[in-house]
Amino acid sequence: MNTEHLVSTFTEYFEDRGHRRIPGSTLLPPPGDPVLFTTSGMHPLTPYLEGRPHPLGGRLVNVQRCLRTTDLEEVGDTTHLTVFEMLGTWSLGDYDGPLSLDWAYGLLTEGLGVDPGLLHATVHGGDDRTGPDTDSLSLWQDRGVPVELTSEDNWWSNGPVGPCGPDSEIFLWSGEGPPRSTPTRDDRWVEVWNHVTMTHRRLDDGSLVPLPRRNVDTGLGLERLTSLLQGTSSVFECDVFEPWRRLVPPLWQLDETSLRVVCDHLRSAVVVLGDGVRPSSTGRGYVLRRLVRRVLTLLWRDDPSRGVGDLPEELVRHTLDHFRQDMPPGDVRRHLTDEEHRFRRLLDRGRHVLARPRFRGPLTEEDLHHLHDTHGLPSDLVTTLRRE
Repeated sequence: MNTEHLVSTFTEYFEDRGHRRIPGSTLLPPPGDPVLFTTSGMHPLTPYLEGRPHPLGGRLVNVQRCLRTTDLEEVGDTTHLTVFEMLGTWSLGDYDGPLSLDWAYGLLTEGLGVDPGLLHATVHGGDDRTGPDTDSLSLWQDRGVPVELTSEDNWWSNGPVGPCGPDSEIFLWSGEGPPRSTPTRDDRWVEVWNHVTMTHRRLDDGSLVPLPRRNVDTGLGLERLTSLLQGTSSVFECDVFEPWRRLVPPLWQLDETSLRVVCDHLRSAVVVLGDGVRPSSTGRGYVLRRLVRRVLTLLWRDDPSRGVGDLPEELVRHTLDHFRQDMPPGDVRRHLTDEEHRFRRLLDRGRHVLARPRFRGPLTEEDLHHLHDTHGLPSDLVTTLRRE
């Protein structure tokens, strides 16, 4: 099953259950949202989760591209991506959590052929302010799925204030042999689908008040589930990365972790550029700049003559087509090479600055602030240069 088949199976399954498909947005969140990028499918739906009626009703389904800067340091392992797609469903004051979980179980086991014996769930076990999520616990027990109770790990919140509530996470066993242990004790249990029941609102003082209308928000990582269904050892071996795995290794010889980071960051940079962001020193543009510069740092570690200008146009076009973006591939490559030239000039300047007597010993916080504010050298770049 490839990603396109999984998307169609998912959406049709929930459309058969009364959900209306809504279009996914770009990576840029709606006005007023404090996050730099859309990090989940619920971000564009925030007004409706807050109570505004949605024009298509109370049952929705979609596919949303997302970017999470919090996972940048995790990229290179088997499950994390910077830009990924999230399959989502919502109940806006319609059905409750257990029905959502029951449908998820049915899709996974009957629609997608997952062995029920490879599933594990986690459920909110209660804390000093809220009781356990007994409804979700009962659903999983009725289906014969083992359950682990947690507190903080299964309480979802959209920031310090706003809607929040218990969630139930569905895990799929990725190891060899029969499943062992539990999700919090063995990372071979891979989280694939989270179901949040928004029951409360957290106020400025940290207190919780019940919401007048309960919503259900679910998110399933497309590439992560696809890789598990395809039996691959990482998300970087599922079908959406096939062109990258085929074309990048002959171009740049890299160890496996570096190859994953380079493919992920370049692919993510293409998507960010395709959504209209340009490299800069602040905000979204700085995230894009960090992605490109981390790629270049890895490429130049073994061969300074390497450059993003060598990136095959096929990979740029494949990514733009997959995310339905109409930016010309040549424009993408031009922005990447412009950023590469800018980074080379900055490195040359940084080496000269750091060679000054003042910066030859241990650097203080004052030194780092001076290097950033006066010479445009961020601390992570300073660290890289001092390792040379």
